[in-house]
Amino acid sequence: MTELATMDFHPQPQAGEAKPWAFPAPQRGTLDNGLTVLRCHRPGQQVVAVEVCLDAPLEAEPAGLDGVATIMARAFSEGTDKHSAEEFAAELERCGATLDAHADHPGVRLSLEVPVSRLAKALGLLADALRAPAFADSEVERLVRNRLDEIPHELANPSRRAAKELSKELFPATSRMSRPRQGTEETVESIDSAAVRGFYEKHVRPATATVVVVGDLTGIDLDALLGDTLGSWTGSSAESRPVPPVTADDTGRVVIVDRPGAVQTQLLIGRIGPDRHDRVWPAQVLGTYCLGGTLTSRLDRVLREEKGYTYGVRAFGQVMRSAPDGTGAAMLAISGSVDTPNTGPALQDLWTVLRTLAEGGLTDAERDVAVQNLVGVAPLKYETAAAVASTLADQVEQHLPDDFQATLYRQLAATGTVEATAAAVSAFPIDRLVTVLVGDAAQIREPVEALGVGEVTVVTAE
Repeated sequence: MTELATMDFHPQPQAGEAKPWAFPAPQRGTLDNGLTVLRCHRPGQQVVAVEVCLDAPLEAEPAGLDGVATIMARAFSEGTDKHSAEEFAAELERCGATLDAHADHPGVRLSLEVPVSRLAKALGLLADALRAPAFADSEVERLVRNRLDEIPHELANPSRRAAKELSKELFPATSRMSRPRQGTEETVESIDSAAVRGFYEKHVRPATATVVVVGDLTGIDLDALLGDTLGSWTGSSAESRPVPPVTADDTGRVVIVDRPGAVQTQLLIGRIGPDRHDRVWPAQVLGTYCLGGTLTSRLDRVLREEKGYTYGVRAFGQVMRSAPDGTGAAMLAISGSVDTPNTGPALQDLWTVLRTLAEGGLTDAERDVAVQNLVGVAPLKYETAAAVASTLADQVEQHLPDDFQATLYRQLAATGTVEATAAAVSAFPIDRLVTVLVGDAAQIREPVEALGVGEVTVVTAE
């Protein structure tokens, strides 16, 4: 009888004890030129992320030049006093770096990522872009043409068109927030290199800027490196600019942007609410997530799984602008798309979900899943240096303390079901929501009017 061979198996690995985690705490400092520095050493992160926050908000754009901040942001990488646009791009590529920039209500943000071994070279290029951007006529003209080409595509996009209309409806016409972030065709056409340089000279200076550096800084004398690069950037000092309060009209009403023949209706329902300085923010984040933050949320469960009206509906809170005195605001919104014939029933069911939330509240199970999703995955969310740097830069722009994100996760974990329910109900009161629908007015107007959620107005799509 043949004896069967036996095998020795390696012991099965066992899960180790979970290590405590908290959002990384940065170290603060200031260069001789007044530039504020936040650094965060992240061992093992060989790609360093650098964020530069410039105090050049959209509300500072001159009258009739909406979009000049965006053109300036894009022009930073289009040549300096040392390199032409092509040479600058080639130098970035040689050191394996990427440089992006964008403008938003809080200000202009530049984002650099580079292997740590090439950090010195990349910081030198970033410093040149901030210190002496070329703003050549030909490059600015090209950027303006590119921006003008983008506008028709944005207007043709239902979600972008809905966002444009909601801002126009919510904010007074005198507010910069009522108009497109990157300008309109009329205002962008008026932008030239002189306008870009004028905006730069008035608002871009190290004394009002902050740089965030995150990555493995082992063996790097960051103070000396920053001093040799961004430290060469000079500019005048400037007093803090007053931040006007955010005002909005959230009277319940419906605006239909007519798109004849549309097979879907894009919906965006929103209002203005508290920002991250408000003590209700953690509960608002948790309650909003339970309402529409994931595939298992209430809105998705009803509108997608039970009724099949949509591929997904989301509820969210997006900070528009923050100020330490509490005059900031966040956009609280519900967004999604439904098929045209079911626009009325979908909205009816959406209002029913909101009413049910107010009457019966969230369940403990919903609250627990939300906490697990928001807090439990945070260590994975911040695995990269870029994710940490971006969040730290957000905190800078929103005038928040350096430990805000770490504190927020503790607050989320400690927030109860009752608190989350109250915050969600307060965030989305049925009679104080502005509803924008981009779709076929001939098919959806009558059923929407029958819902009685406010006056219904039809506007023509551009």
